[in-house]
Amino acid sequence: MRNRALAAIPLGMIAVIMAADLLSPSHFHFGALLVAAPAITASFDGAWFTGVIALLAIAGETLIGLRNGSLGTDGMRAELVAMVVVSVFVVLFCLVRDRERRVLAQVRSVAEAAQMALLRPLPEVLGPLRIAGVYLAAAAEARIGGDLYGAVRTERATRLIVGDARGKGLPAIADAAALVGAFREAARRGLPLAELVADLEDSAEFHPYQFPEESQEGEESFVTAVALDVADDEPVLSMASCGHPPPLLIHAGRVSSLACEPPSPPLGLGQLCDQEPSVCSFRFDAGDLLLLYTDGVSEARDAAGVFYPLAERMASWTQETPQRLLKRLCDDLLTYTGGQLHDDAALIAIRRLPLPAADERERCLGLADEAVRQ
Repeated sequence: MRNRALAAIPLGMIAVIMAADLLSPSHFHFGALLVAAPAITASFDGAWFTGVIALLAIAGETLIGLRNGSLGTDGMRAELVAMVVVSVFVVLFCLVRDRERRVLAQVRSVAEAAQMALLRPLPEVLGPLRIAGVYLAAAAEARIGGDLYGAVRTERATRLIVGDARGKGLPAIADAAALVGAFREAARRGLPLAELVADLEDSAEFHPYQFPEESQEGEESFVTAVALDVADDEPVLSMASCGHPPPLLIHAGRVSSLACEPPSPPLGLGQLCDQEPSVCSFRFDAGDLLLLYTDGVSEARDAAGVFYPLAERMASWTQETPQRLLKRLCDDLLTYTGGQLHDDAALIAIRRLPLPAADERERCLGLADEAVRQ
């Protein structure tokens, strides 16, 4: 809807210029300034209203010429011709701009649909976990990139992944989409975590889509990732880290880093070594809060080039809910970087809920399974 206050600007300008010209001595001419009215209108409105303002400006110039008897002079005819030409070009500019805006809106809707397919919204409660996820794109107009996350319910656990595909553009998006699809399929088969990582490694080495125009000779394609299993009936989480930044755990008001030793290589580079995927276990009690993130967060810098102090910030927000924690982190991160990230960032915050009674637990797990299927 057009802003009525802005619409009053060109209308008021036409009225003021006409009044000034008509009330001034005959040797003062202000009518030529009317051409500014449609030009200003084009900055905030579309072709239709700009055309209306242009016609009013031309009519106003004609009325001035009739009033002071200069309509038939060469100077007045030149002013009218110039105003008509400028008005036509301004209206054409509005038409082209409006068409480009419609194309951009369509592109955005497609990108949003692609993001919804790749990064499905996480339910607030999944099994014995309260979860929140967020994706921050480095490009202002972007909706999707190479960062990824996902969550799947198994029979007695919740399985999650956060990852970051190397590079940018279509190759990174293709790698992220392929890995998320492979994770959802392998996780539902109930494979042990080590076998799931091995399955993802096989998927990362197979590239059905190639974008030679986007890649450079000699570049390797890989994905850093961390995969988790959070058991329903015991306060334990199992983790496999594939070259990814370690998650942060808040337990008893203290922040610690969950590093898995030895770490596995990034997915897609497993052929470079004979190491089997390593799985580590950590205690994850009721009330504990876990943050999974990509390096777009930990490697964000301020104007002086100093990395974002993620663990220190987390220590200030140990009592927050997952949703509130991510809101604080995102706001603080954008403030720290001056409002612009240089890399995409994905985050998942997870709080362990108290274990309910057996009957209630079965009902909650059933609801969680249904939420994921939807």
